[in-house]
Amino acid sequence: MPVVRSAEATTHEIHGARFVSYATPRTGSKELCAWRGEIPAGTRAPAHTVNREEILHLLVGELLVTVDGRTERVRAGDTVIVNPGATLTVENPTDHTALTWVTTSVGLEAELADGSRIVPPWAN
Repeated sequence: MPVVRSAEATTHEIHGARFVSYATPRTGSKELCAWRGEIPAGTRAPAHTVNREEILHLLVGELLVTVDGRTERVRAGDTVIVNPGATLTVENPTDHTALTWVTTSVGLEAELADGSRIVPPWAN
């Protein structure tokens, strides 16, 4: 039974946010990936289109989440479902860091508006 201790989690930083990776193929997961996202105050991630379904649960704080042009104010306890092929933007308009828990399937990739691809190591 793989157990990933918090001290063993891998941290990645990109676009001003921090991703703390727990479940990946490297840690023993066969199909799913899961990580904690830390989105500092004032951070806005660039729009990106995902190739896998992504479930984002807000643990702490408040975010503006835009999926395919529709923006919702998401508060702690809310969950956003992002379907494959959807374009996503996440913004923290507050003065406090927001914490998320994200789950997706192995193989997640994101395409930015300029056509460049991101293969997040915390999701593969």
